[in-house]
Amino acid sequence: MYAKDVIMFSKVPKALVLILPVLIFDQLTKYLAIKFLAPSGVVKILPFFNLVYVENTGTAFGMFKFLSNEIFILIALGATVFLIYMHIKDPQNWFIYSLLVAGALGNTIDRIIYGHVIDFIDLHLREFHWPAFNVADSAITIGIVLFLYKNLKK
Repeated sequence: MYAKDVIMFSKVPKALVLILPVLIFDQLTKYLAIKFLAPSGVVKILPFFNLVYVENTGTAFGMFKFLSNEIFILIALGATVFLIYMHIKDPQNWFIYSLLVAGALGNTIDRIIYGHVIDFIDLHLREFHWPAFNVADSAITIGIVLFLYKNLKK
């Protein structure tokens, strides 16, 4: 790599360096879930971990399915704009905001393309199954946990 390439790369906002790979990984894994698991495939990986195909029309845990897809898209886009504003106002927390933005955009892309969110990770203990989720959901969850930890430890 040349010095000019390093300088150009250093000018890319740190947030994009995290958002883009998370977003790409999220969309790639959902594509693979559609290709290999849809419509009702289950792949047992470990005694507590399966890959499944779920079309989630609600929010986390499938809640609020009565709301329209358009409402979810508007809320997610509004949240994304707010998170970008927060990143500009509070750049030292870029990592947290980047995870939240990547997750929101990942699920919003699904809603725009498919009309629902693709979930495929199934964690369970015997017969108790945690609601299926995806990479975008994981990014959002990690971002929220980090945000709460950082703000509650003050």
